[in-house]
Amino acid sequence: MPSSKFKDIFWSITDIVGTIAVAVAAVLVIRTFIVQPFLVSGESMEPNFAHGDYLIVDELSYRFQEPKRGDVVVFEHDSESFFIKRIMAVPGETIAVRSGKVRILQDGEWSVLQEPYVMPSRTFGDFEVNLGPDEFFVMGDNRNLSFDSRRWGPLQRSNIVGLVRLRLWPLVTAQAISSPAY
Repeated sequence: MPSSKFKDIFWSITDIVGTIAVAVAAVLVIRTFIVQPFLVSGESMEPNFAHGDYLIVDELSYRFQEPKRGDVVVFEHDSESFFIKRIMAVPGETIAVRSGKVRILQDGEWSVLQEPYVMPSRTFGDFEVNLGPDEFFVMGDNRNLSFDSRRWGPLQRSNIVGLVRLRLWPLVTAQAISSPAY
């Protein structure tokens, strides 16, 4: 009888350890390849994302499709920091800022982006940038406080971690992440 009890305990422990191992493996796979959490630090994306917001970043979508204008993305800025910004222009496009308005050159004509998600800002001077094949131009929604492509140049595709999909804290879905209108 004692050996039967020992076997029951042994199988119970084996079952628990197996369950924990499967759970840990599932979390590692999900976090490594599908989604990962991101904590917003700073004010560069206000009013849409504030300091302390806890976001879920979709790492899977960009394995099957390219990032597009208006997407809010998390990317590796350098080996130690990750940023959150909005894509303003995609590879091969020309982007310009004139009189505080963002313009995209398409089919030989400039279109002004309508940006209802942007905080009113000061003008940072006029500029024009032609993007290469794997380059994106990103800017924060709070242009006065954003350290972005206007200062350090285009973002390389290889640095993009993923697409912001959900705000977990505060408990609200991520809003204002749709593409800007022309």
